[in-house]
Amino acid sequence: MKATLQIQRGGPGDAPRVESFEVSFEAGQSVLDGLRALRLSADPTLAFRYSCINANACKECMMLIDGDVDYACTVRLKEGMTALAPLPKKALVRDLVTEIAPPDERLHGRAG
Repeated sequence: MKATLQIQRGGPGDAPRVESFEVSFEAGQSVLDGLRALRLSADPTLAFRYSCINANACKECMMLIDGDVDYACTVRLKEGMTALAPLPKKALVRDLVTEIAPPDERLHGRAG
C-alpha cells in the first residue's frame, strides 16, 4: 500500500512550504513509522520529534494530523493523502518540531 504524506516544512521566520512524499506501508503501521522511513530513504533533513518507550507515553510526537492534534505513534497510515503540520500555538523549531516546555521551564546555559 502507498500513502502520501503532505508535510509542512520550514523554520521560524520562513514562509511555510508543503512537501509531499510517497511512502509504502503495511496495514497497522503508524504515521511515525512512515516519517522514520522517509527520513531514512528520502530526506534525512526532515525534522520531527519522538522518544518512544511505548505508544502514547512520551507525547513528543504530537502534531497536527489531518487538522487534528494527535500522536504520530498512534495514528495509522492510510492509503491516500495525510496532511502533517506542527502544533499550533507552540513556538516552531523546524518542520514538525515545536517547543515542548514552556519558556520558564527550559534550561538555559549561564556563564559562571
